[in-house]
Amino acid sequence: MGLGRPDADRPDGLMAAPVEPAAREPEPARGAEPAGDPAPVGEPVPAGASAARSLRRVRGLDVAVIAGYVGLAVLLTSGQWVRPERLFHQDNDQMLFEWMLARAARAVTGAENPLYSTALNAPDGVNLMANTSVLGLGVPLTPVTLLFGTQPAFLVAVVACLAGTATAWYVLLLRRLVGCRVAAAVGGLVCGFAPGMVAQAGAHLHIAAQFLVPPILALVFRPDTDRVRRRGAALGLLVAYQVFLGEEVLVFVALAAGVLTVGYALADRAMARRLAPAFLGRIGVGALVAGALLAYPLWFQFRGPGHYRGMPFDAPGFRLDAASFTASARQTVLGDDHLPGLLAPNPTEENSFFGPGLLVLAVVIVVWLWRSPLVRAMAVVGTVAALFSLGPVVRVDGASTGLPGPYRLVAGVPLLDLVVPARFALICVPVLGVLVALSLGRAWSTAGHAGPAPVRLLWGGAVAAALLPLAPTPIRTVPAWPVPAFVTDGGWREYVPTGRTLVPVPPVTGAGASPATFWSARAGLVFTAPGGYFIGPRAADDPTARWGAPDRPTALLLRRVAETGQVPVVTDGDRRQAAVDLRHWRAAVLVQGGLRRSDPVRRTVDQLVGPGREIDGAWVWVVRPLVG
Repeated sequence: MGLGRPDADRPDGLMAAPVEPAAREPEPARGAEPAGDPAPVGEPVPAGASAARSLRRVRGLDVAVIAGYVGLAVLLTSGQWVRPERLFHQDNDQMLFEWMLARAARAVTGAENPLYSTALNAPDGVNLMANTSVLGLGVPLTPVTLLFGTQPAFLVAVVACLAGTATAWYVLLLRRLVGCRVAAAVGGLVCGFAPGMVAQAGAHLHIAAQFLVPPILALVFRPDTDRVRRRGAALGLLVAYQVFLGEEVLVFVALAAGVLTVGYALADRAMARRLAPAFLGRIGVGALVAGALLAYPLWFQFRGPGHYRGMPFDAPGFRLDAASFTASARQTVLGDDHLPGLLAPNPTEENSFFGPGLLVLAVVIVVWLWRSPLVRAMAVVGTVAALFSLGPVVRVDGASTGLPGPYRLVAGVPLLDLVVPARFALICVPVLGVLVALSLGRAWSTAGHAGPAPVRLLWGGAVAAALLPLAPTPIRTVPAWPVPAFVTDGGWREYVPTGRTLVPVPPVTGAGASPATFWSARAGLVFTAPGGYFIGPRAADDPTARWGAPDRPTALLLRRVAETGQVPVVTDGDRRQAAVDLRHWRAAVLVQGGLRRSDPVRRTVDQLVGPGREIDGAWVWVVRPLVG
C-alpha cells in the first residue's frame, strides 16, 4: 500500500509516487495536480539561474508556514509564560507532566533508571514505564528543564507537540499527497490545531505528541517496493520512540493503519497485490527492530515493580455524545462552558467538536473525490473511529438512546480495552485534515496556475467558512498555590536527613491535585515524598490499578478535613495511627503550604503530632522524635 497523490486519470485512483523537487514545471495529468514540488502557487518554476532564487523562496515559504504553526502554539499557551502562579485548567495533569520532565532530566544527569523512581510514593516508588513518563520529550528537553525549570519545559513541550504535529503533517501532505503549499499548510493546521488537539495539549502530553505519526505512516505506506529492510528498520526505530512519547497514540495509529489498509486494498486490489510483499516486509522488519528495543521496557511496564492491571477508572464511561461532532468546543472562538460539558466527559476530552460546517465539507469532499481509493479508505477510517468514540451505548444530546455502540466490538480486545473511547475521535482529526488538503489541492490544480480562478475562490471560501469557527483560543489557566520558600529555597534540608521524607500536608494519595508531585517537580526532585499523582497497584499482593498509593488512615483523615473544613475530635488511637503512618512514610517533617481550608488542617495536625511552627512561608512539624 502506498500513500501518494490520487490520480484522477484512472477510475481506480492509482496512488502516485512521492513528490520530488523539479527544476521546471511539468505537464499535469488530466484532472490531477502537477507532479513535482511546485513553486509558490500561481508562479511557474523558472529554469536556469532563476531556479536557485525560486528554490530559496520556496524554502522561505516552508519556514513561514512552520513559524506560523509555532507562533499559534505560543499564543495558545500565552496564559502561562512567565506566570509561575498559573497552571492549565486540568492542573493535576500539568503537575504530573512537569514532574515527569524533571524526572527525565534527573535520569539523564544522574544516570538513574528512567523507568522507575522512589522520589514519589515513598517507600514503594513508582513504575514510570507504566505511567505516562514521556521520556521521548523529557530527555531532549533536559537542558530546558535544568536551565529554566519544569514549567517552561512543559510549555515548550506543549508548543512542540502542537506545532510539531502540524509541521509533520504539512511535510507529508506536501511531499506525498498534494504538492501545493496552501493545501498542505491548511491540512497541517487542521491536524495540529483541531479542537481535540488543543484540548489534549494542555493536560496530556502523551496524547498531543503526534509528530511521529506522519513519518510512521509514510514508512508503512510506501508507493515503491525497494529498500524494504532499510525502511523497515527506520519504521521500527520510530515505533520504539513513539512508545516513549505515548503508547495510546501508537494503538490508534495501528488501528487506523489497519482499517486504512483494508479499505484501500478493497478499493484498489491490483495495487494492493503489487505492494503487499514490500508492505508486509517493512512491517515485519519494523516489528523485529521495535521488539528488540522495547523488550525490556515493556517487561518492566507489565511485570516490573509497581506494575498494575486494568485502569483505575471506568474507561468505557469516558465516551462522546453523538451531538458533540457538530458542536463547538469551549477552547474555540464560538465555544462556551455549558454545552461541551454535557457532550464530553471533561474539558480535556473534547476530541470531536468539529462543527457542522467541517462535517458537511468532509461529506462533499468524499463525494467529489470518491474515485480516489485513498479518499474512500480514509472515509471508512474516519467513520469507524467516530462510531467507536460513542462508547458502548450511544448518547444524543445528553440522553441515552439505548442503542449499542460499535465500541462493544473491541471492548474486550487487549490494549483497546484500556483506551478511553472518547479518544478514538482523535483519529478523525488527521482524516479531516488530509481530506481538506486533498480538496484544496484538487481545486488549485483544476483551476490551473495562471491568474485568479473562480473555483479556487469559491472552494477556498467554503473551507475558510468551515474552519474559522474552529479557531482555537488560548488554553484556559487556573491559579495555583505557590510552592513554599521552605521547599524551593532548601530550608527543608536542615530537617530531613538522608533516607527520610518530606510529607506535604495533606498527603494526597488519590487522584486529586498532589502537592507532593507539584513541589517535587518545581524543586527538581531533590527530596523524597510519599503519595503523589500516578497509577499504581492497589496493594503489594493485588495488582489491580488505583490512583496513587494505597490510602493510609492519617492521609484519609487530613484529606477529609481539607475537603470539609471540619476539625474532628482527635483520639489517642488517631495519634497512635499517625505515628504508625509516619513510620511507614519514613517522615522527618510535615509541611503545609497554601490550602483553601488551611487553618482546620493545621489545627488537626497540631492535635495529632504536637504544635508546628511557621518557617519560610510554610507551617512545619518536625516528627523525627515520633518516628524514631
